[in-house]
Amino acid sequence: MARILAISSQVAFGHVGLSAIVPALQGLGHEVIAVPTVMLSNHYGYETVGGVDIEPSAMASILAALQSNGWLEGLDALITGYMPSVQHVEVVARALTRLADEMPELIYLCDPVFGDDPDGLFVTEEVAAAIRDQLVPLADIVTPNRMELAWLTGQPVTDCASADTACDLLGGDLVVAGTSIPAGAGQLANLLSTEDEACFAKTAKRGGVPHGTGDLFSALLLGHMLNGADDREALARAAAGLSTVILASIGATELKLMDKINAAVAASPLPLFEVDDENDDPEPGTEPNREPEPDPSTDWESGSGQGPART
Repeated sequence: MARILAISSQVAFGHVGLSAIVPALQGLGHEVIAVPTVMLSNHYGYETVGGVDIEPSAMASILAALQSNGWLEGLDALITGYMPSVQHVEVVARALTRLADEMPELIYLCDPVFGDDPDGLFVTEEVAAAIRDQLVPLADIVTPNRMELAWLTGQPVTDCASADTACDLLGGDLVVAGTSIPAGAGQLANLLSTEDEACFAKTAKRGGVPHGTGDLFSALLLGHMLNGADDREALARAAAGLSTVILASIGATELKLMDKINAAVAASPLPLFEVDDENDDPEPGTEPNREPEPDPSTDWESGSGQGPART
């Protein structure tokens, strides 16, 4: 069991932000210390939303108290998501620098929650730039969606090969797991890119997917890594768990996370495909993903479950 500090949005109803991250990590057997950046009734996909941003000074106070009480000792990992202001980013960057000095083996996963297709940024450009400049350089793992990866690198991301090229620009030592990457007609990929390799798992692109899938994927990826899976296995298992929840949630207003959490964390890994500069070839010895083919008549959404409703 690992101990993980999770910092992101919190909703009273539904499964986005911490409300997706915490159940997934706990389902994989980990202890989670959850610190919210905002407290909302629900995500912004609903007509009425109530709540408040947690003031940066209050968030800093919470983190300081956790450390003073000794509850951050022996921390194994930190995962961050939605940040409502530059000041929140600065608080996290200071805390992470301090924790990393005390615990050099600490793993940091940065989910740069600032935008999605088709609408682009849903935070200010200053917040997105602060995440890029202050948090991404400190990360061991980054999990941007297609839009976020293109924005972070200034490079077009249209398929797995171009996504891998963009990932390389984020830093040679990083593990980058890009989500919602186009992978052919009616397909999306979750792509792993490291200094030495690039591979991806793909699933059917589906409509009617609730919000929160990016948060869930990042948590599953980190949780499997902390349970001893290597990068490739963690990607394949996280993609499989995410697909399990998505298939049960099509057309619902929220992810059916609690109905499927046990199946999600135990899902058999999806096949992996190698990224080729000219085409996407399957990894030798694997069979193509056997998910049902998408219905061409469906009004496709991005399938990422991202967007302003991530907060």
